[in-house]
Amino acid sequence: MSDRPADVPTESVDVAVVGAGGAGLVALHHLALGLLRGPARPSPLRVALVDDVERLAPGPDGERPRDRTWCSWEPAPAAAPAVLRSWRAVEVLAPGARLALDVRPLRYRMLRGEDYYALVDADAARARRSGRLELLRRPGATAVEDGAERVLVRTPGGDLEAAWVLDSRPCAPVRPARTALLQHFRGEVVRTDPAAPPPFEPDRPVLMDFRTPQPPVGLSFGYCLPLDGRTALVEYTEFSPAVLDDAGYARGLAAYRRLLGLRPDPHGRADGDERLVEVVAVDAVEQGAIPMADDVRTSRAGARVRRLGTAGGATRASTGYTFSALQRQGAAVAAALLAGRDPLPPAAYPRRHRWMDALVLRGLAAGALDGPAFFTRLFAANPPDRVLRFLDGATTRREELALMATAPRAAMAGLAVEDGLVRARRRLSAAMSRSVH
Repeated sequence: MSDRPADVPTESVDVAVVGAGGAGLVALHHLALGLLRGPARPSPLRVALVDDVERLAPGPDGERPRDRTWCSWEPAPAAAPAVLRSWRAVEVLAPGARLALDVRPLRYRMLRGEDYYALVDADAARARRSGRLELLRRPGATAVEDGAERVLVRTPGGDLEAAWVLDSRPCAPVRPARTALLQHFRGEVVRTDPAAPPPFEPDRPVLMDFRTPQPPVGLSFGYCLPLDGRTALVEYTEFSPAVLDDAGYARGLAAYRRLLGLRPDPHGRADGDERLVEVVAVDAVEQGAIPMADDVRTSRAGARVRRLGTAGGATRASTGYTFSALQRQGAAVAAALLAGRDPLPPAAYPRRHRWMDALVLRGLAAGALDGPAFFTRLFAANPPDRVLRFLDGATTRREELALMATAPRAAMAGLAVEDGLVRARRRLSAAMSRSVH
């Protein structure tokens, strides 16, 4: 039974985008751009955006949510107008090591959530004005009922009948994870004392700083994205089994502030070291958790339901990186829909990458890999652009063999043998189950 008002008719749409987070909005954006670049249509493409959270339109205060920052080294031309900063070089730091890495021909790009939402809103508005897009809004779906020809999406604001559904809501995997961690973080956009020397190097962001205190399981690092010499996004991140409480993130950020030469206390109280620069304002705070798991996911959730984002396997298991895969999937899905094809998203990463991710994830969770040493060695012993392309799933087999040759061989070999035994037991168990039935 639907919980919609009785007098609200069911609307028919071409596509229902269920979930208006990163994955859903990326798909909508590529649809809008594809419509604008394509030929005229006899009628607009009817798209419904289904979510309780409003990110596209400014709120009563005139602002869009400042809820996340995305970083990527892939070009992602569709998102380029929303890029706030980009860099040709980054730093990776660890105890006793400071790597200055030239990432060319790539660039490290920073996008704020609110800027990307504004870009999607503007491009969708252009597509609507052109008569090629009709965009409906509905609150979050209470049910999605798949069918052979149409999908019924039930919402409190009225039901939808869609030819296709792009669903990015959290869901259970096809096969549960053997190993699971979280990439969880808290970041602050800080401004420092204008009377003090600038503490940040605007042209040298810190990609990973492993000098932070390490957790018992997994790893931690800080990163720093300078907007200018006195303003930066300063973030504390962990790959570990569970999120921290408020005090835990405060401690992590305080420790990292000190490493950057900032007063660790958020209110700037003196702590005996006059060399530290005072933070005079925190302009924004972001916090989140991204699953890192070796589970198996599928983009095909039914006859006419396709999964996007983390739900469809777009999150890299060994790092939590997602944005580049969202852009690749969004572009492919939009192109298929506009060509009248099945919008099944392509696999976000090659199967061999998922296997390597599973080994690294298991090593971090079990303590078989020293996480800071592993990632620092990877960057120190390989061309930086190769490492970054690998993290995005864009390397060749030959490049991957070169990367693997710089990993700790004994640890990785042990993890590979253990993984092989687990897979063999799983296949044997499945074969015995089939023979019984």
